[in-house]
Amino acid sequence: MPITLRVLVAVACVFGMWSSWKIARADSLFRQDTPSSIRLAIEQEPDRPEYYIRLAQFETINAPVLLQTALDLNYYNAQAAIDLGLHYESEGDNARAEQLLLQAYSVDHTYITRWSLANFYLRRDNMPAFWLWARRAAEMPAEDNLGALFELCWRVSPDPDLIAGNVLGSNPELIRAYLRFLLTKNQLDAAAAMGKKLVATGSPETDRSLLLDVVNQLLTAKDAPAASQLWHDLIRKQWIVAEESEPDNPRFAREPLPVEFDWSFPQYPGLHSWPGPSGLQSEFTGDEPESATIAEQAIILTPGKYSFDYSYRTADIPPDTGIQWELIDVTSDKVLADSQPLSSGSVKQEAMTFYVTPATPLLRIRLGYRRTLGTTRIAGTLMVISTGIRHLPQA
Repeated sequence: MPITLRVLVAVACVFGMWSSWKIARADSLFRQDTPSSIRLAIEQEPDRPEYYIRLAQFETINAPVLLQTALDLNYYNAQAAIDLGLHYESEGDNARAEQLLLQAYSVDHTYITRWSLANFYLRRDNMPAFWLWARRAAEMPAEDNLGALFELCWRVSPDPDLIAGNVLGSNPELIRAYLRFLLTKNQLDAAAAMGKKLVATGSPETDRSLLLDVVNQLLTAKDAPAASQLWHDLIRKQWIVAEESEPDNPRFAREPLPVEFDWSFPQYPGLHSWPGPSGLQSEFTGDEPESATIAEQAIILTPGKYSFDYSYRTADIPPDTGIQWELIDVTSDKVLADSQPLSSGSVKQEAMTFYVTPATPLLRIRLGYRRTLGTTRIAGTLMVISTGIRHLPQA
């Protein structure tokens, strides 16, 4: 290799090493994240826009020059345009601020530019433009950003329908996120409406659990009509395996759903219950609590006279020892009707008659154990084979 070429190669290698060292040195100084270290980084690498943007956050008095330098180095740096726009807004130059924020969006259509414009127009009290950019921000959501976006909309107007109409459209991801947001705000009326929209646009695999939670919260709030409507929407869309009868799952043939419109079987030391093809089996060991719920379910009935029919058998459970069905008004927690104590060595069909008034549409059917005074705790087995509710003619 000629000497001249060897010299050129050596110089190129030295220059490359020097450039690599300068870049590494500048990055190291920048990561120290102090005004002085960032200025030293700029001396090493003066063509890095992010250095000027970060320094502007420390040196606000020099921010316009620093941010403009970052933009001069890279017109497509949206963060520099946003920060410079916000600076001009703070100085009262709203026209220049708007121009820069729109410039940021023109080169970067991600969430941050849309969010920045929505906030800008909100501060300017330009509601049409705010809703436009809020909707555009929602078009590119990350799940953790949507909560902040909905909070911003809520500040503008705590009207769930107004937000839904301006922002959501028919996008199930947005509807799902907005539904969760409404639950955090305890806006259950609006949550019920959003639940209906989610049934129409979402998918059972993604949304079933959330919608069952909405049903439960509506029941906790004693909003029987909204809870019932959403529950039956889920059944009709076949998003859940359930019956439209009262009670649901009347023969205990399947595992219950995690919702109050299906059975729950609280477990206690000494008392265990499980469903199966033969019905509900409950085993008492003699160590169970003196008072316990074996099974219960929320039901909604129209006013009238009814019969709760049930069949069962027991083993080693004496008569009058405290197992019985109860019908409870959820609003007052008052027992409206109760059955005879359950005890029969053979299959027995019995019924409990009760009345529902307009004031008590939301009820709870409960199978419970309460040790009868003068008896010992029971040790035996209860098998509930079937249940059902019939509407009876009134005289």
